[in-house]
Amino acid sequence: MRTRSGPRGVLAAAVAAALTLVAAGCVPVDEPEPAPTSTGGNAVEQLGELTVAGAGSMKGYSRERFPHWRDTGTNCDVRDTVLKRDGKNIKLSGCNVVGGRWESVYDGRAFTDPSDVDIDHMVPLANAWRSGADEWDDAKRGDFANDTTRPQLIAVSASSNRAKGDQDPSQWKPANRSYWCQYAEHWVTVKHHWRLTVTSAEKAALTDMLEGCTWASKP
Repeated sequence: MRTRSGPRGVLAAAVAAALTLVAAGCVPVDEPEPAPTSTGGNAVEQLGELTVAGAGSMKGYSRERFPHWRDTGTNCDVRDTVLKRDGKNIKLSGCNVVGGRWESVYDGRAFTDPSDVDIDHMVPLANAWRSGADEWDDAKRGDFANDTTRPQLIAVSASSNRAKGDQDPSQWKPANRSYWCQYAEHWVTVKHHWRLTVTSAEKAALTDMLEGCTWASKP
């Protein structure tokens, strides 16, 4: 959940820190690509722009219609990319993630073995299918399933990922209530970008989750 300082304050602090390093003649080391951030203050506005519709049919659905994970190197794929981005003290074998530390924002659990970590699709593949992705071709569905630009992929505990399944926020919310603002924001960001629909119950749940967020109604 964001603090009252907002993303602009965080950005300003980061720029100031970078300028200090330059002035001192230091060169920052390469770090994993940061987790995608979304629009924060625009979440309520974007939610209002989503089309409300009933959930579509699951006819023809299979996970294979959303090709993932895409290769990113020898024996490496998008899963490794997200594990590296979301973890700390990452250990690599080539580009393959073999160790590190991950904290699951859904339930607060921590792990050091990557095999205990799932990469969750913020908007589940089956939910996407029911809300418009059934009309896409498999190439576009693959882009959705491997989207690391939006906050669509996140490393979490396997138990929380499987408890969530393909449910929307009216049916399942993270046990960690402090993550609800960011969860709702990210869900809206993904659906808005990919022009997916929401059900009336889903929109009501998202509205409720965003209501208590200090940044949710700010431009």
